[in-house]
Amino acid sequence: MTYQTILSENRNDVCLITLNRPERLNAWTYQMAEELADAVTAANADDNIGAMVMTGAGRGFCAGADIEAVFKAQSEGASLGRSTRAQDWVGLMRDSKPVVAAVNGAAIGLGTTLILPMDYLVASTNAKLSLRFVKMGLVPELASSRFVFARVGFGKANELMLTGRTVDANEALSLGLVDRVVAPEDLVESAIAVARSMGENPQAALRMIKKLATQNAAETDLKLIQQREGEGLKAAYVSPEHKEAIAAFMEKRAPDFKAARKV
Repeated sequence: MTYQTILSENRNDVCLITLNRPERLNAWTYQMAEELADAVTAANADDNIGAMVMTGAGRGFCAGADIEAVFKAQSEGASLGRSTRAQDWVGLMRDSKPVVAAVNGAAIGLGTTLILPMDYLVASTNAKLSLRFVKMGLVPELASSRFVFARVGFGKANELMLTGRTVDANEALSLGLVDRVVAPEDLVESAIAVARSMGENPQAALRMIKKLATQNAAETDLKLIQQREGEGLKAAYVSPEHKEAIAAFMEKRAPDFKAARKV
């Protein structure tokens, strides 16, 4: 696929995906959704890539859904069909190699909910985040009504969603809405470092851990939680990467998980 709204480049073993509509503060469109899904799917299929980072071009990360291209067109009855793959962004993020957000500027509405299913959120000191759906007469999406509560707790989540107010990077960090705040010039490299520290680990185990986190985060049945973990361990014990980890330990050398996966 030829991309018109995003950029995708490999920084050695990390794929850097950049929202690239800077003149519109990278406002989201259905075309962008298709391209993002394609780029993530391609990175997942590339054994040379261990993890991904997503950021925005220019001074904004994502100003939310493009009001003219999305909301106005929908209100006028336009047909804006998209693929199943693009529709299930949350499923794609959770069944994926590690993904780290590098929030360089304003992340408004969908700009915030787009990153919440990712594995780690790094924000520039220039970042601003808002769940301002209520101000448009809308409700949050992309499972954010679960992810926000998981991140910041009941009272703070309600306040953020019911007021629709904007928070700066430092307040977002204090709330738990993002995981780290860095200087703008350090943003992308900091996010890549985090992504690489995740992606260099056994891929099979990474995917299983993400699946367990998704299934068990809101699960109340402790027996079911342990059952899922047991099933994951059973599969992990026979994986080539686990066997390589044991061999590397016994032989006092660094493991080569990429080579192990090809056995």
